Amino acid sequence: MPIATVNPATGETLRTFEALGTAGVEEKLALAEAAFRQYRTTSFGERAELMRRAAALLEEEGDDIARTMTTEMGKTLVAARAEAAKCAKAMRWYAERAEALLADEHPEPADVKDSGGARAYVRYRPLGVVLAVMPWNFPLWQVVRFAAPALMAGNTGLLKHASNVPQTALYLGDLFHRAGFPEGCFQTLLIGSGAVEGILRDPRIVAATLTGSEPAGRAVAATAGDVVKHTVLELGGSDPLVVMPSADIARAAKTAVTARVQNNGQSCIAAKRFIVHADVYDEFAALFTETMAALRIGDPMDESTDVGPLATEQGRDDLEELVTDAEKLGATALCGGQRPASQAAGWFYEPTVLAGITERMRIHHEEAFGPVATLYKAADLDEAVRLANDTPFGLSSNVWTRDEAEQERFVRDLEAGGVFFNGMTASHPAMPFGGVKRSGYGRELSGHGIREFCNITTVWHSAAS
Repeated sequence: MPIATVNPATGETLRTFEALGTAGVEEKLALAEAAFRQYRTTSFGERAELMRRAAALLEEEGDDIARTMTTEMGKTLVAARAEAAKCAKAMRWYAERAEALLADEHPEPADVKDSGGARAYVRYRPLGVVLAVMPWNFPLWQVVRFAAPALMAGNTGLLKHASNVPQTALYLGDLFHRAGFPEGCFQTLLIGSGAVEGILRDPRIVAATLTGSEPAGRAVAATAGDVVKHTVLELGGSDPLVVMPSADIARAAKTAVTARVQNNGQSCIAAKRFIVHADVYDEFAALFTETMAALRIGDPMDESTDVGPLATEQGRDDLEELVTDAEKLGATALCGGQRPASQAAGWFYEPTVLAGITERMRIHHEEAFGPVATLYKAADLDEAVRLANDTPFGLSSNVWTRDEAEQERFVRDLEAGGVFFNGMTASHPAMPFGGVKRSGYGRELSGHGIREFCNITTVWHSAAS
């Protein structure tokens, strides 16, 4: 895949970039390792000041980088601005809290004294140079939610971003440089995916984090396992949104539309499978379909647009194949199901609701990365839980019920990294983010995320010393 900015609303190639050669990669690796040796000794206060400067720059430049993101991957301008603001918020959150999150931990004195210890504690120390392999769908946020905690912990980072968002990738490297971080602390590598394995095998890389597809995650995990390096993987999701009879159906249907078409439907944590109790299925399906069908498709730079294009032509083709397969096997499109006639250029697809889904259909098992929702009717709570878990993924989940006993049952039984009640899944700096099953492993954000790339060190002072 060429490293290029291709406007998905028009299909026009706007800029192309040369991939970094072997010598260029070596230079950046050496610089990152050298930067770590110095940067690891800085105080939390020094790092926090630098991170706050980066946040301030991002806020000042929020509209400009939002337009770049919209141009490169097609998210609506409104969503892009919100993404930039969210990144600045996360930077400040870690600037203010990193020191406390990584403070020394002390066991009960009696516990270590009985074992001959005069004093013992746990210290979190930075690991070194971390490689980040990031996707195009949230081209700023996915990087910042790694970079902010990793840099505040004292690590340095190398970013291999998706090849269709090169200008956003270059902006990120420049942002941290202009904020005053020492040279080499955070650098962008404009390279193809074929170069990742060699870099990950380099001994100067101590760990890696990847957000992206399941095949990409397998490849990185296999290489990292071969050279015994720590990884964090956030892969696909096919999140359920369950609606039970006690729910506010009107509010659930309205929120479900947003949960499905956020980021033009291209979000790992977007609700994709809508599992509705039989008692309220007809009411929910009618409201949900009506609202999906009424969404405005068009130019993502137009602030009145609800749904922009898919980021790549291949992505639209893949989505079409899933819908076609489902319809051939008996599914019914309650709305959408094709390319909009009004958008001849670009990679648009209509917001779509499919009913009558069965296990024979690919879309039952595979992630639909675009504005396509699948509807299921559940006879009771047991069937709702079974359907929700009947997926190889386990990133997050959404449940609409006001029954406390039902809520406890879903928390106990849903196979997912998150359970969100009477709302939609969201990521927040204060809460851990990640999944189970084939959605990956490890956690980002919160204290759990900042500790992922730390050497958790036991320090023991013997009573005899």
